[in-house]
Amino acid sequence: MDVQWSGNWVAGRLGVELTGDGELRELLGLALRRNPKRAHLLVSNVLGKHVPQRPSVVHGAGFELGERVRDLLGEAEAHRAVVLGYAETATGLGHAVADGLGVAPYLHSTRRPVEGVEQAGGFEESHSHATSHLLLPEDPELLAATDRGAPLVLVDDEFSTGNTVLNTIRALHERYPRDRYVIVALVDMRSEADRERFDTFAREIGARIDLVARASGTVLLPDGVLEKGRELVAAHEADPATAAALEAAGPDGRAAPVRVELDWPAGVPDGGRHGFTPAHRAALEAALPGMAGRIADALGDARRVLVLGFEELMYAPLRFGTALEDATTADVRYSTTTRSPVLAVDDPGYAIRSRLVFPAHDDPADGPGERYAYNVAGAGFDAVVAVVDSAADTPALHAPGGLLDRLTAHTGRVLLAVVPSYVPGAPSATPAGAVPPSSSERKNAAMLPEPLRGPAFSSYAADDVGWLLQDLSDTPLEAPTEEREEAIQSGGAHYAESLPVEYQPSPQYQELFLAALDTSAARIARAVGTVTETILAELPHSRARSGGEASTRRPVLVSLARAGTPVGVLMRRWARYRHGLDVPHYAVSIVRGRGIDANALRWLAAHHDPAGVVFVDGWTGKGAITRELAAALAGFDGFNPEIAVLADPGGCVRTYGTREDFLIPSACLNSTVSGLISRTVLRADLVGPHDFHGAKFYRELAGADVSGLFLDTVTARFDEVADAVDAEAKELIAAPDRAPTWEGWAAVERISEEYGIHDVNLVKPGVGETTRVLLRRVPWKILAARGAGSDLDHVRLLAEQRGVPVEEVDGLPYTCVGLIHPKYTRGATGADGTAVTGK
Repeated sequence: MDVQWSGNWVAGRLGVELTGDGELRELLGLALRRNPKRAHLLVSNVLGKHVPQRPSVVHGAGFELGERVRDLLGEAEAHRAVVLGYAETATGLGHAVADGLGVAPYLHSTRRPVEGVEQAGGFEESHSHATSHLLLPEDPELLAATDRGAPLVLVDDEFSTGNTVLNTIRALHERYPRDRYVIVALVDMRSEADRERFDTFAREIGARIDLVARASGTVLLPDGVLEKGRELVAAHEADPATAAALEAAGPDGRAAPVRVELDWPAGVPDGGRHGFTPAHRAALEAALPGMAGRIADALGDARRVLVLGFEELMYAPLRFGTALEDATTADVRYSTTTRSPVLAVDDPGYAIRSRLVFPAHDDPADGPGERYAYNVAGAGFDAVVAVVDSAADTPALHAPGGLLDRLTAHTGRVLLAVVPSYVPGAPSATPAGAVPPSSSERKNAAMLPEPLRGPAFSSYAADDVGWLLQDLSDTPLEAPTEEREEAIQSGGAHYAESLPVEYQPSPQYQELFLAALDTSAARIARAVGTVTETILAELPHSRARSGGEASTRRPVLVSLARAGTPVGVLMRRWARYRHGLDVPHYAVSIVRGRGIDANALRWLAAHHDPAGVVFVDGWTGKGAITRELAAALAGFDGFNPEIAVLADPGGCVRTYGTREDFLIPSACLNSTVSGLISRTVLRADLVGPHDFHGAKFYRELAGADVSGLFLDTVTARFDEVADAVDAEAKELIAAPDRAPTWEGWAAVERISEEYGIHDVNLVKPGVGETTRVLLRRVPWKILAARGAGSDLDHVRLLAEQRGVPVEEVDGLPYTCVGLIHPKYTRGATGADGTAVTGK
């Protein structure tokens, strides 16, 4: 009998191809994600997550991989290894790999913060529906490589691009460097380019990275697959027939669930969230037959049984399943519930045939939401053993519409087995049925993801800046300038919901940038020094003493991404150059009209004294972001709402390097002078209430990157400007009144009315803002101060290239002002795309 491949439905409709080892189609099917970052989902038939499978098959797949790792490492290195699995999908697989290795402790990442447990690290999974991973070992030395030869074995169910593994190794290698890593997966689906990137990365960190996989292949995705996938998901979820098939009818006996008392062994963790040692494994193995016997007695004569685990709690229910296979003659299968939203289609050529939907029942730190159990409804199970930990044994689990209620509609018997939640340092586990800590108690901002750092994210060095952002590099966000402008001005979209296409400078423009950098480097260095010295002097207890002695308190520089970030890096370099201070520096997103990233502020407050935080930007225009920041910080205690800038021609701040409107060459370009990072993105389908704002890393522009050149050229002038900085900073600090004058705002309002624009948001004052208008928006005209010199050479070139008139005027408090087209539609451009010059 021919058996249809469970990927045919997706392959036929989206043109997705799966090529590789002969076993690949037996291991994997295909489904469609309800996820804006990736259309398809590789559905494993041996993982026990989405597809119920015999527990012995699931455990055996991981155990065999662990044996291969032990053979690869040899006995001596196997005894020094640590195994790390990924939440939520691979927590059970990683544990099974550790079983096969036999002699190594196991830890898995988690998305559940645990109060009182110090975070040993974290990393991001950019394509996932829930991106942030925490590492919470009970033993703080578990991940520390006491000698660099101790291998770290990282286990995931599949490798698509390898990005998650690279993020993990990068984050851990900075804290716990070692010479060897082993990557383990059921399937390796990386492209040739991804493999080359892996090899390059290994050379960069000076470590050996081995790969052990059961099968390998490639997913071939046609153009437009993300959009097609979204359309398919929308069409099928809107179809009543599909909705009816999602939860195929069952016996609807509605027998009340029965609780099984497990007698879980004291001192054994419920899984690898805080670490699981070989001694724990031995204790669990000894207790398994007794626990399985109690479950079997409660099952009675059930012949087809599903053991259903709970999200990250995969290993304990898996081992109950293997023990039940040994103790009974029933057909035992195993799968778990999940956070992952996937379309269900009742078709034999599709991997997810049915879906049960129910509310989260473990008081998750990221707030309430839907959870899912796939391929349970309609699968003919006459009993289901639901296994949860005690933190998830809440009223929501038992409520109408909750998981247990949903299961009783599809099977004649539901058993509930509760494993005590292991809390490091607690005298005893939380008793079954007890109410776990509330969201407000567990929603600890310190458990937000660690900052992204270069070179994994940005071309800056890791210690230059930590980006409190999420990586959206794999998400298409760019739109043509004209389309963006029309959508923004019509009210159809916010500017932060898309990205402009990155400007590619002509050779002539690149020469102008280099000339401007050479001319202005000393002036920038003076401004950097002056603003940094002012901050050090005025932050309480932060003035650095003479002779390089460390200060009693350091400022924490927080730049507004991305224009402020090169400035923050330079200020950090000045503090080290002049005072030997190692000043922390982070970059956060702020969006006009929508405020600052509140989660980034929570992270900062959890890791630093808010009173020491200094917000940094490159320059002020009319002061809109200055006002935005002040308004956004009103709800956060302890932060100073002022911004420190290099140049404040508009008179909008009290801490600045100069109030001259001069060319800061980092304003001339976009990502290629800002660490290859895009402008930040805030869009509801990509940034959830507990996510950082997003941005992209344009790795493909590395050949044009001048970020390091800009920093190094300015830093090289620190020596020659040091005396001038001392004098200027002393004068500025002693000034009786540095209060903002808001002269620039008044000038913008005047220009807006004089030119018939009637919208201050379309008037962009200053060299930096004018450059942005020419690079990212649809410009109408440029106003230049009469007699302005070389500071405007690049502006004149850009204006010429875009067909924009430059008018010399008197009485400007700025060197120039850029005017965005006030009534833009795509009809406002000529046939060649240049701006119409008429008023």
